[in-house]
Amino acid sequence: MNFLGHAHLAHHGDDDFLFGNLIADGIKGAALGELSNAVAEGVRHHRQVDTFIDHHPLVMQLRRSAPSEHRRVVAIAFDLIWDHFLAQRSPEALIERSYQVLLQGRDEWPARLSGTLNGMINGDWLRGYKDFGFTCQAIAGIGRRLSGPNRLAASVPWLEQEYDTFERTFQQLWPEMETRFLSLRPGPYA
Repeated sequence: MNFLGHAHLAHHGDDDFLFGNLIADGIKGAALGELSNAVAEGVRHHRQVDTFIDHHPLVMQLRRSAPSEHRRVVAIAFDLIWDHFLAQRSPEALIERSYQVLLQGRDEWPARLSGTLNGMINGDWLRGYKDFGFTCQAIAGIGRRLSGPNRLAASVPWLEQEYDTFERTFQQLWPEMETRFLSLRPGPYA
């Protein structure tokens, strides 16, 4: 899951819990001690979601179906593709809340994520993901930040070709994600 997926699966918590979910990719290892309990719980929730979806049989099957030269990087692309499908059904209030929570916590953004978060807010990525072309540009953009040749950009034709497969997989996967992770109630926080 990417930002929008994590926001959906964390919206039942308070703003600190949502904030932790949104910044979790910038938090290294177990270094949660400097965070409030609610933010740290959000980071842990984010990690549980990532572990579950990355090892889900449907996602593993998709990875195996990718051309061999793309298999190492397609999981990154999948995260944004799930956000594409979510953007088509996201309540406006959730998108606004996510941006507001991030802006209110700007002083606590992990340094390694601040450029991405600024870009996301200023470029309105959460709404932009509705357009698959925008989503593919975002995927290729991530690939430019990785070392070596841009394998994510090279995977875009395959991603476009398999769009219907991704949509069917999402329709199977998402209800399970909601059932599993929306039932996890955050807090109480001391």
